[in-house]
Amino acid sequence: MTLENLLSDDRAVSPVIGVILMVAITVILAAVIGTFVLGLGQNVGNQPPQASFSCNSTSTPVKVTMTAGQNITISNLYDGSSQIANSGTLTAGQSVNLTSGTKLIWRKSGQSSILKDCSA
Repeated sequence: MTLENLLSDDRAVSPVIGVILMVAITVILAAVIGTFVLGLGQNVGNQPPQASFSCNSTSTPVKVTMTAGQNITISNLYDGSSQIANSGTLTAGQSVNLTSGTKLIWRKSGQSSILKDCSA
């Protein structure tokens, strides 16, 4: 085989590119399927809302006011172990009263997070 034939022979280019593309697609599919099989994708919708609050802990009950952030479904808000209300949405500027504790807790689908601790 001469150098001229070697440089002009491109028969193996298409199969090599095809194999590289197949391997890349297989790796991407394995990564996507693996995240869902291992459960890494199941908590994406159960993240606590991003919001900021202020407390008026000098009064009883403790009044917690949402100052900014995402709207929150009130049925997901708890004061200790008791639900604050069954319906409605808490938006910036609105307040809720904590009657049995000093922590505003968000709960949904087995996930929970303390949104505001008014004890400090």
